[in-house]
Amino acid sequence: MTTPPSSSPPPLRSSGEQLVGDPDRHVAGLFEYVLGLADDALVSAQRTGWWISRAPQLEEDVALANIGLDQLGQARALLAHAGAVEGAGRTEDDLAYLRDEREFRNVWLVERQQRDFGVAMARLLVLSAWQAELYAALARSTDPALAAVAGKAVKEVAYHLDHAGHWVLRLGDGTEESHRRMQAAVDAEWPYVEELFTPVDPTLVASGVAVDPAALRPAVLHAVGSVVRRATLTVPEVAPARGGGRQGLHTEELGYLLAEMQHLHRSHPGATW
Repeated sequence: MTTPPSSSPPPLRSSGEQLVGDPDRHVAGLFEYVLGLADDALVSAQRTGWWISRAPQLEEDVALANIGLDQLGQARALLAHAGAVEGAGRTEDDLAYLRDEREFRNVWLVERQQRDFGVAMARLLVLSAWQAELYAALARSTDPALAAVAGKAVKEVAYHLDHAGHWVLRLGDGTEESHRRMQAAVDAEWPYVEELFTPVDPTLVASGVAVDPAALRPAVLHAVGSVVRRATLTVPEVAPARGGGRQGLHTEELGYLLAEMQHLHRSHPGATW
């Protein structure tokens, strides 16, 4: 019998270890790292919010609203931390609303439209499986603020993962039509999985601040693959998409999303309610 990969997060170094390399490079790398995690949550929250009033059941409207709010809360905390790391006086609102498309660092997985419910659940399954492993590791980060955000978020994404898993099972092992559409949804999202494991600044890993994304791959793929197979679906064998979100290269769909999300703030700069 093949032993599944452990879901235990890889060890991070103790808080007593010194930062590796040039301090300025470390700060710049930390800012980019935290910003990427924040943007993943922020953009996903925006896409998830689209489903409110459009979900297949009233209870699902509420569930997706709560999931989107969890993601938004994670994004706010991470953006506030990114602003503090940067030290340029930018607030969470500045970073959310006053950056252009090329300044966002989210992965492609979260930015594309998801107007098919099966796609929404397949994407949430992948994203939450990755975040569950990531936040479990970052809860022991040597960066106290990052550890605090992760410690709270890991409890939230456990629910997200469970919720998505139930829907993938229900639809995949349901009717002939739901099975077909759920398989199509998994196929559509699978090319964007690999970008989640994009390498990060090795000095952050060496100093115990970050976790090596590649170390998360076995547990994430096992968690997602297990649900997919239980749903009588097939794990796709497809080439990964080009990606590039961590470097500010995005699909055209992010631009439309940001135009909608940022319009009010940019139309009334400095306004408060």
